[in-house]
Amino acid sequence: MIPILMYHQIADMPPKGTPYRGLCVPAKKFAQQMQWLKRLGYRGLSMQDLLPYLEGKKSGKVFGITFDDGYANVHDNALPVLQALGFTATTYFVAGHPGGHNHWDIEKGIPHSGLMNEQQIQNWAKAGQEIGSHTLDHVHLTQLPENEARRQIEASKYGLEAVFGVPVTAFCYPYGDESAAIREMTRQAGYTNATLTVKGLALKEDDLFGLPRVTVSGNIGLVAFLMKCLTQKEHKRRVKKEKQP
Repeated sequence: MIPILMYHQIADMPPKGTPYRGLCVPAKKFAQQMQWLKRLGYRGLSMQDLLPYLEGKKSGKVFGITFDDGYANVHDNALPVLQALGFTATTYFVAGHPGGHNHWDIEKGIPHSGLMNEQQIQNWAKAGQEIGSHTLDHVHLTQLPENEARRQIEASKYGLEAVFGVPVTAFCYPYGDESAAIREMTRQAGYTNATLTVKGLALKEDDLFGLPRVTVSGNIGLVAFLMKCLTQKEHKRRVKKEKQP
């Protein structure tokens, strides 16, 4: 079982009562989480680097690190920590909006937050971190006509590859919104893996285009965080949910 951590923003949490405030993990807390996993002998890996472990070709004390959406605060606050520890991570970029903001969240009352611009994305890649895709516009893929869903999946990959000159093989379904048809489109586009918002540890028998993750909230304590990552607790929760009718 391999934990794949799901983060969004690495920034101070907004005031209490703010919708989805847990999507912000304070920088000091993120650093503490990474440092403790390193002390315990674990190595944080991007999805590209994690793939051989997910496929059973390698074994070791590893975990995946992913960031959804591509926030600028991930560049500023998470990248230095990753570099200091020798970890790699994947950021899933909303490919059509470098330098933009989280426009898809505004109607929910989530505060405005800037996305990495092209230079910051380039810095991310030059530092050995992985560029992944989160579609062009952060859309609900199953709610789109087939041609548009395919365009969102394919054009985001090809556009990122053309601009930044690196292979883009990791995909994340916005909102966790996917289906068998969407997974097949993702395979056909040339990705090697895709992650969900479903909670749980990844198993060797999992579809590489339907990988669960461990949600990391800004209000989680260190002990609870380590228990989610390194014990059977998260796996048991996943099994219980899968058994529900």
